[in-house]
Amino acid sequence: FLQVKNWVKELRKMLGNEICLCIVGNKIDLEKERHVSVQEAETYAESVGAKHYHTSAKQNKGIEELFLDLCKRMIETAQVDERARGNGSSQSGTARRGVQIIDDEPQVQSSGGCCSSG
Repeated sequence: FLQVKNWVKELRKMLGNEICLCIVGNKIDLEKERHVSVQEAETYAESVGAKHYHTSAKQNKGIEELFLDLCKRMIETAQVDERARGNGSSQSGTARRGVQIIDDEPQVQSSGGCCSSG
């Protein structure tokens, strides 16, 4: 949970403040092993303008709601941005921001073998 605060700062630094954030408490099927209270998570989510969700991938609970709501919010945000720019509709030539994900894990080099190209 402590790392989430750093992730939010990094996302905002890269993408600005007007991004759709979700704070997700996964593994609700393991309630007895909870490390962060629901109240603490909801309070933090509200403080950064995020929505808070409870999910269980194992039990397939809350996953669809999370993604549908996030997509809906992203579309609404994009439409508001387009109207604010005065375009009225999406144009293929508009500049888009992106995120570059860097893999911290070193890649293992394969040597030889039947499928090597060298």
